[in-house]
Amino acid sequence: MSKRILSGIQPSGQLHLGNYCGAIRQFLDLQAEGHELFVFVASYHALTTQRDPLALRAACRQIVVDYLAFGLDPARTHIYVQHDVPEVTELAWLLSCVCPTSLMDKAVSYKDKLAKGFSANVGLYTYPILQAADILAPRAQVVPVGKDQVQHIEITRDIAGRFNHEFNAEVFVLPDHRLAPHAEVLPGIDGEKMSKSYGNTIDPFQEEKALRKRIMSIKTDSKGVQEAKDPETCAVFRIVRALAGPGDARTVELAARYRDPSLQPGGLGFGYGHAKQALFELILDVFREPRARRAALMADPGHIEAVLKAGAAVARAEAARTVAAARAATGL
Repeated sequence: MSKRILSGIQPSGQLHLGNYCGAIRQFLDLQAEGHELFVFVASYHALTTQRDPLALRAACRQIVVDYLAFGLDPARTHIYVQHDVPEVTELAWLLSCVCPTSLMDKAVSYKDKLAKGFSANVGLYTYPILQAADILAPRAQVVPVGKDQVQHIEITRDIAGRFNHEFNAEVFVLPDHRLAPHAEVLPGIDGEKMSKSYGNTIDPFQEEKALRKRIMSIKTDSKGVQEAKDPETCAVFRIVRALAGPGDARTVELAARYRDPSLQPGGLGFGYGHAKQALFELILDVFREPRARRAALMADPGHIEAVLKAGAAVARAEAARTVAAARAATGL
């Protein structure tokens, strides 16, 4: 049965393989299954840390280009920028008036951000309330998340349930979370979790020569071409498996060559350079059409604006209905 799905990504830079494997591919699968998607760029959330207006504006646009390049279809998926739907900020205030401070004190993400050196501002502290408003405004039924975001959906359900109870009105749908099937943490070129904040990402849209150089820089151990290797401990193999799938012939064959270097064509052994070349070719294959779409989109800014205008119109209409119901429940 078709459901209403919502998700958003902060405009913190170029989308990378980790974003694709962890979120974008899931959006594409849900879109193909016929669900109604609301996918936005979290520009209000970015203001908790972003202080460069030009960089924020450029990053918002770039994420939309990438969404479309990866294959999100504006005929089936409503794509918009968060600040084009100001109703979410009014809803966030209504929700904050029933949200106990103890619920915000429990938010792991706030503590994590402080531990990473971010300044302790009120926006960062109340981030989960605005996130709840994002979800509840279009009455999303399901929110795809990583394991580290499950708590935010639980907080959303708690706030929505409390509002419904305190005002004795069934205003909000309580959303469920959805974990990506078979998702694993994608390693970056240094072997740690792929993240823009670590500077270890791989951009599938990068020019071929630069992309190959980036892939060849992935950190590996020093085992020689004649030595057996463990694919499970190698970042290169784990990226291949995430992109191609664990049961794909390319994944299975590559794993076999790790364990038995004599299986490499030519019989001269299997080294990490061979694995990196296989990953480079896989990326070009998987993203051949998205790379072509992105080149065309970069040359057509008018299309981007039209997509955002249409997406915001739908999102605002839905959010206005929700805010009207919430106002009526409170007596406003």
